[in-house]
Amino acid sequence: MVGRRTVIAAIPLLLLGACTRPSTSTSTVSPTPSDPATSEAPPPSSTSSSGSPSASAGGSSASAPPAKGSASVVRTLATGLNVPWGMARLPGGDVLVTSRDTAAITRVAVRNGATTALGTVSESVSNKNAGGEGGLLGIAVSPRFASDRQIFIYHSTDSDNRIARLSYDESAAPGRQLSGYTAVLTGIPHSSNHNGGGLAFGPDGSLFASTGDAYQPAHSQDRGNLAGKILRITPQGRPASGNPFGGSPVWTMGHRNVQGLGWDWAGRMWASEFGENKADELNLIQKGHSYGWPVVEGRGGDARFTDPVAQWGTDVDSPSGIAVAGGSVWMAALRGQRLWRIPLDGTRPVAAPQSFLDGAHGRLRSVLALDDQTLLVGTSNTDGRGDPRSGDDRLLELRIS
Repeated sequence: MVGRRTVIAAIPLLLLGACTRPSTSTSTVSPTPSDPATSEAPPPSSTSSSGSPSASAGGSSASAPPAKGSASVVRTLATGLNVPWGMARLPGGDVLVTSRDTAAITRVAVRNGATTALGTVSESVSNKNAGGEGGLLGIAVSPRFASDRQIFIYHSTDSDNRIARLSYDESAAPGRQLSGYTAVLTGIPHSSNHNGGGLAFGPDGSLFASTGDAYQPAHSQDRGNLAGKILRITPQGRPASGNPFGGSPVWTMGHRNVQGLGWDWAGRMWASEFGENKADELNLIQKGHSYGWPVVEGRGGDARFTDPVAQWGTDVDSPSGIAVAGGSVWMAALRGQRLWRIPLDGTRPVAAPQSFLDGAHGRLRSVLALDDQTLLVGTSNTDGRGDPRSGDDRLLELRIS
């Protein structure tokens, strides 16, 4: 077992998956405020109905929230889902949910929880039976969905991870509403674990995707490799204009395994990241920056790298999905089985993170803000690492402040 460290002198032959690491005695680490940093994200748009960030979905005010807040489950919106991994909102408010291992996409009506099967992605390959975490992961709805009817997915195959688009015809029979599978970016490194999988359209209409290091840590610092990165591409899969490294899709580097992506009220980008055995992270994502892995895990104080805004001991976190609402980042924890609230004043936490739902619903993976007072949170107890309960997995609707 590789011991804890901040600086790694050599790349280990085997790094344990973020969800299979041993327990540590490290408790929650209070964030250290840092100077405001420019994320170089464009200003927020008003396209939240299509799944992209907006002021209403990411905090309607720049004023700092109170240090303490609240979160309570008001209803169970849907049950019987297989490893709900990604969520994206359609115009009109309903939510699309991916199932990691069955490769199904389900529409959930926010009004009454009714579910509709869109279909399955036959090109997606799950490796759950081998103890892995690959499969159908992130999902995003085109900002032009009203005219192009396209949705985008991040999924695994036997040989790579890739981003693809599908056409969605809601007038077709349930289970037959998806067609026109087209891979737009292939060759993202793949392994049993550390596959990333976050997918979201940013305020400027570019598509952002997070990738894992695929158990090859050195690739995270290699600009020519897509592993351990956050990517920014066009809907056609080409590097987006303004990317920091010429004709590369790479936006940031030095990541171990990012799954959660979100934007705040000012258009700043945030991401959650699995550490190894020292620290899990919440990062402010800034164009062209390196976040240190595998040289640094957590705060290292190394001028070459960008330190996290907040960090946690790995025994209380294993962060997956995030959402920004009511002036706070809300982050789901798998191993920690809780929901974290990190209140922000701009780029600075105003208080230590606060946790909710501790152990009450098992592993938590996906988070989606419906508005500044309402979240959807998905459990992840059927993923092979949880203890499924009757009705798992489920979507929970939370009232927050």
